[in-house]
Amino acid sequence: MEDSLIILIILIIHGIGVLIYKFYLPRIKGAKGEYRIAKLLRKLKKHEYKTFNDIYLEINGRTSQIDHLVISIYGIFVIETKNYQGWIHGNENSENWTQSIYKEKVKFRNPVKQNWSHIYTLKDILSEFDFIEYHPIVVFAGKATLKNIYSNVPVVYKYELLETIKEYDEYSLSFEEVEDISNHILKFEIKEKKRRKHNKYVKQNIKNRKRSVKSLICPNCNGTLKVKNGRYGDFYGCSNFPNCRYSKKI
Repeated sequence: MEDSLIILIILIIHGIGVLIYKFYLPRIKGAKGEYRIAKLLRKLKKHEYKTFNDIYLEINGRTSQIDHLVISIYGIFVIETKNYQGWIHGNENSENWTQSIYKEKVKFRNPVKQNWSHIYTLKDILSEFDFIEYHPIVVFAGKATLKNIYSNVPVVYKYELLETIKEYDEYSLSFEEVEDISNHILKFEIKEKKRRKHNKYVKQNIKNRKRSVKSLICPNCNGTLKVKNGRYGDFYGCSNFPNCRYSKKI
């Protein structure tokens, strides 16, 4: 009887450990990476850059969680943060990227496409501000080594982020416009109690996107996916390019 009880306790502890490893540890690591980047962004000049961290937005039933949103006189910077270790391999046209640690390989969602989906949400929210320039950036805050990264969108290490932002030095917005845009975005912010709805939306959205791609329908704008030839071979591109930049490797 005692042996059975001990085995049961061991199984319960093991199950809790697996649950923490699979569901909570990635969230903790992600939050830690976002905290590091948020702390770094405080060094930007406050009168030129207005920063929002971990902001949830909703429009027309669609939700979007943006790690870092920087609104400035130089345009809007949309920053996706990843906190990984090991070697990172990825192409902006791929659906997933790969993390390699010794012989183990783990796939994760393409952060460049993730970031573009945030920009499409912002464009819908800010449709009346059609003169805005958007600057997507992907930053790795952990100890990862970027290997074989093929992307027109900047994919940088933490220590490169501020310099990457400062490379954009042409005035795009007035101080008044920065304030107006910031206030307008906040009208679409989801409060804490509604964030569970966002998590459900993300899971359902991933399923819907996969269905659309299989039917050769662009998951971002419902355009037609056509075979195109690029620098790295054939890929599916949206018929509404350049307004929509969705692409997928064949």
